[in-house]
Amino acid sequence: MKKGLSPKHVAIIMDGNGRWAQSRFHPRVWGHVRGTFRVSEIVQAASDFGVGTLTLYSFSTENWGRPKREIETLFKLLKKFLKKERDRIISNDIKFRVIGDIESLPEETKGLIRSLEKETYDHKGLKLCIAFGYGSKKEISNSVNRWISENPGKKITEKEIEDNLLTCENGPVDLLIRTGGDHRLSNFLLWQSAYAELFFTQTKWPDFSRLELLEILESFSSIDRRFGKLNSVITSSKNYYEEALI
Repeated sequence: MKKGLSPKHVAIIMDGNGRWAQSRFHPRVWGHVRGTFRVSEIVQAASDFGVGTLTLYSFSTENWGRPKREIETLFKLLKKFLKKERDRIISNDIKFRVIGDIESLPEETKGLIRSLEKETYDHKGLKLCIAFGYGSKKEISNSVNRWISENPGKKITEKEIEDNLLTCENGPVDLLIRTGGDHRLSNFLLWQSAYAELFFTQTKWPDFSRLELLEILESFSSIDRRFGKLNSVITSSKNYYEEALI
């Protein structure tokens, strides 16, 4: 795939881990373990295919309602991923960042996050953004409240909201993919995805492959993205409009 055809910002809701495991008569946490292997493959693929930013939905604000053991497993898997993938991220010139509320993570894990963010701050390759403890509604309300507190009495604009979002440097989402068969955004990048192309696949995250990502990217490249406007190729005569108004 030509790099020029790649979307600038791809976001993925990595869904279906638990159901994948249960369908194989394993506990749900086994699906999360297998899912981390898929993260490594897809991050590398996104970098290879010329994607500018990849944002992965790892843990939402709503996920705090899941069983304690499952949450603890997700915490451990994040730490393992940070340790295992550190060298690959650095060698591939990837800029790493975590967005969301990470205060409930163990101190060691928070230290690993901050260290990798600092070390890759000036990297020019793929921007890898992990959404952990993230909720889009909270992000938007925090953005508005932060601006209002700094600019009392003034009206806030759309641009000022965007400039205060956690993802302000990543730009809008061009392509949002959800694995696992469900067709919803689940409080993920709601503002940023206003004009995103949405792709829903039945494939559960542990089975999502580099090839399927490539197929979706190629499908995306054929879309005529008009953002509410008409393509310049589409023309109509003045008489047509006049006749339609009669």
